[in-house]
Amino acid sequence: MPRFAANLSMLYPEHDFLDRHAAAAADGFAAVEFLFPYAHPAAELAARLQAHGLQQVLFNAPPGDWDRGERGMACLPGREAEFRSGIGRALEYAEALSCPRIHVMAGLAPEGVERARLQATYEANLAWAAGQAATAGRDVLIEPINTRDIPRFFLNRQDEAHRIVQDIGAPNLKVQMDLYHCQIVEGDVAMKLRQYLPTGRVGHLQIAGVPMRHEPDLGELNHDFLFGVIDELGFLGWIGCEYRPAAGTAAGGTTRGLGWYARARGG
Repeated sequence: MPRFAANLSMLYPEHDFLDRHAAAAADGFAAVEFLFPYAHPAAELAARLQAHGLQQVLFNAPPGDWDRGERGMACLPGREAEFRSGIGRALEYAEALSCPRIHVMAGLAPEGVERARLQATYEANLAWAAGQAATAGRDVLIEPINTRDIPRFFLNRQDEAHRIVQDIGAPNLKVQMDLYHCQIVEGDVAMKLRQYLPTGRVGHLQIAGVPMRHEPDLGELNHDFLFGVIDELGFLGWIGCEYRPAAGTAAGGTTRGLGWYARARGG
């Protein structure tokens, strides 16, 4: 049976962020992920995990100025010092939260900059980050993201991500395969799973319904079938539930939308 992690940046929006750990545990989740931990002391987050018996399985490295629209720095020439500082901060949080994986967002491709220059910057930054993370016993993940949700995002396709991981050759650099983004950009999701999971280069999966990014049983993807494919392929990692509940901030809305989760767990 696949193992699911509640994404606390999106699920349980009716609760304050620090109270979402309790809500996830009450619904039977054993693990959580979120976008960014940096607004809260690491000790406070660690205490919430311990209090509710949860594992932290993923979070993102600092993305630059998120409020001004930045979505990562890894591909941006001239931002290397800030990128490296952010990786250092992420590794400190990963140690405090016993989190094995850090997602490094690629960033938005600036207009007027040659892609080859962005690519070289991206790969050099990833190689450096993977080296730092290896010393700390952590994995670095890269995620292809569709340009409908994030216009101009630098990394969009599974084959691009896997080529980069292969070219850099760091064993702790892996792909974060979000089936929502994969369906929007490429489709043929089951065959993509069959192609890439056996390589060992996929370090984490994520799910959401397409196209509205609600519960995975709402929309055009048959996640019950896909969970069977994932099981068949022997994937032992976590699947992050990175979707927005259709009920929005209505009290109990996330919990009421977990029928798919009960089916996946055999309930």
